[in-house]
Amino acid sequence: MSRIPFNRPWATGRELTYVQQAIDGGRLSGNGPFTRRCQTWLEERTGAARAFLTHSATAALEMAALLLDLQPGDEVILPSFTFVSTANAFVLRGAVPVFVDIRPDTLNLDEARVEAAITPRTRALVPVHYAGVGCALESLLEIARRHRLAVIEDAAQGLLASHRGRPLGGFGDLAALSFHETKNVICGEGGALLVNRPDLFARAEILWEKGTDRSRFFRGEVDRYTWVDVGSSYLPSEIEAAFLWAQLEEAEDLTRRRLALWHRYHDAFAPLEAAGRLRRPVIPPDCQANGHLYHLLLPTLAERTALIEALAAEDIQAVFHYVPLHSAPAGKRFGRAHGELTNTDAAGDRLVRLPLWVGMTDEEIERVIAAVVRGVGETLRPGAATPAP
Repeated sequence: MSRIPFNRPWATGRELTYVQQAIDGGRLSGNGPFTRRCQTWLEERTGAARAFLTHSATAALEMAALLLDLQPGDEVILPSFTFVSTANAFVLRGAVPVFVDIRPDTLNLDEARVEAAITPRTRALVPVHYAGVGCALESLLEIARRHRLAVIEDAAQGLLASHRGRPLGGFGDLAALSFHETKNVICGEGGALLVNRPDLFARAEILWEKGTDRSRFFRGEVDRYTWVDVGSSYLPSEIEAAFLWAQLEEAEDLTRRRLALWHRYHDAFAPLEAAGRLRRPVIPPDCQANGHLYHLLLPTLAERTALIEALAAEDIQAVFHYVPLHSAPAGKRFGRAHGELTNTDAAGDRLVRLPLWVGMTDEEIERVIAAVVRGVGETLRPGAATPAP
């Protein structure tokens, strides 16, 4: 039997055609026709006022930190159960990540713990929509309003997911998306910054264009362009944008197909959850997820490790996820934890992600399901309490 990897990038079939069109058009640097098509699509689908295509979600978060003029000693509240870029973008500005525990159900930032972590130095909240499941945004936005804080959605995994009927990325002052090859819609590496505050539009464009007013020059608004602010090279090339455009054209279909696979897993593992052998993902009724990833929570680290090894023995690559940032060397150096992060530590120890990509065959997904059932049956004690972080 062939190996089943954790992820396999999927092409829609038009990527090379559009890349060739970009080459034939003689414009390969950023902010060309394909970039503008992608940005318009993102604005229409997310409800964001402005979208700026970037070379990664990391770049989008770094732009967000610059736009907020974060200074050394400022604090930013975020979960520890997230990718390092969520914290690094703010550490680069000298800000302090303040890690708050996650909810036991969605594994998202626990809105009930946020307000107690706010200090006079707090400048922003950064909710992370884990697995494409929306955070409790109304509560977080209300906390931010009361304390005059910015909200930056880390929606790297959240494209075409929604909360109470509104697309993720359209709630906060700013939001970051990812088009990394492991995401639902890809271009190898890539991202976008969504800007919902009109007072930030002009400066976002300048930061995006290396700190210059180059875009204003090309629109005929100034007679030459020059260096006017800080900034960096955040634009992706037109080759990446052309590849991405082929993906965005099929984004709704890609999402439907991922959700179908997600539900195959979810239905298959219901008896194991009922027997107390694992816990499946929790999707609140006010959230529409996008099938970005499928995870299981095992009772202990040892049992999680045993399951991953059992799957590997059957040529199936399953992986754990984040090492919580508050426990990492750089997290201890640059940030601080607020209170106990019990749920975060539990998720870091006990979560396993299963293979999921568009194009998985029926045979492949049934192999994974059968292997999990065997692995759980061999490694977990019957009648154990239902795992929870």
